[in-house]
Amino acid sequence: MLIYYGIAIILILLDQLTKWLVVQNMTLGERIPILDPYLALLSHRNKGAAWGMLEGQMWLFYVVTILVVAGIIYFFHKESKGQPLLSVSLMFLLGGALGNFIDRLWRKEVVDFVDVLIPVIDYDFPIFNVADAALTVGVVLMIIHVFLDEKKNKKKVS
Repeated sequence: MLIYYGIAIILILLDQLTKWLVVQNMTLGERIPILDPYLALLSHRNKGAAWGMLEGQMWLFYVVTILVVAGIIYFFHKESKGQPLLSVSLMFLLGGALGNFIDRLWRKEVVDFVDVLIPVIDYDFPIFNVADAALTVGVVLMIIHVFLDEKKNKKKVS
C-alpha cells in the first residue's frame, strides 16, 4: 500500500517543484519555446477549474476536492487490493487532485505552464501542469483497467 501512496507523493512533489520553478524564474505571461511552435513553457495562472471554468469559486473547489480525495482514498482501500493498475490509477488521480488543491489553498490560483500546439488539427491545447497531466493519466489508466476487468469477467462467465 505504501508504494502506491509513494506514487501520489512523488507526483505532488514534482508538481509543486515545477510550479515553484515557474513562479520563481518566469514572469507572468512569459513564454519559453522548447519545440517552437508546438511545445513551450508559458507562465499562466488559472483561478478556475479546467479551461478557466467557474473562475473565482474557490469554496466550491475546496469542497469538491475534499470529497474527491476522500472518495479516492476510500475506493483505494476498499476496491483496489490485488489490482495494481487500479491502484496506480487512483494514486495518479490523488496526486493530481492534491497538487492543484495545494495551489488553490496557498496561492488562490493554479499555476499552469505547459503550452502545446497540436499541429495536425492546428489546436492550441489549454495550458496545463503536472497535476493536470497526472489526472489525465489517472483517468486513462482507470479506463484501461475497466476494459481489462470487463474482458476478464466475460472470460469467467463463458
